Amino acid sequence: MKICRMFSTGAMLAAFLALALATGATAQVRDAVYRGTLVCPKLPFFEAAAREAIEVTISGGAVRYTIVVWDRAEISSEKGAGTLDGDKITLQGSWYGSKNSYQASYSGTFVRRSAKLTGTQVWLHEGVTHHRTCMGAIKRPFAIFLPKQKNKPADDDDDDDE
Repeated sequence: MKICRMFSTGAMLAAFLALALATGATAQVRDAVYRGTLVCPKLPFFEAAAREAIEVTISGGAVRYTIVVWDRAEISSEKGAGTLDGDKITLQGSWYGSKNSYQASYSGTFVRRSAKLTGTQVWLHEGVTHHRTCMGAIKRPFAIFLPKQKNKPADDDDDDDE
């Protein structure tokens, strides 16, 4: 009977430790710079489909992003902001060129350190509206490669030279 109780207590302790370690190991680090690619089909006024770099920065709950935009004679960036709700991310932004412009919205769900995104761009070209659906993915580096958090120095009250 004592052996059974000892085994039961030991097994419960081992299970508790395994659960505690597993929970700590799977905790998500969201504050980071995520990089990836966004792919959008060809529009009638472009020569090819778009495959562009996207960079999403999450810091303290604030979400910002940029996407490179190539428009015939100019290179600029779509910029926007977003929200993070648990594992869900949403992005809203826009781009304005000399002759074209568009509004964009994307969303996705994080799985560990990456998220797949889908969204829509609504273009205005020569007075005509064009819609296209885009897909892509973003990923952050492994946590060990993220910058270390700097410790704030404590206030030094020992500097009183009276």
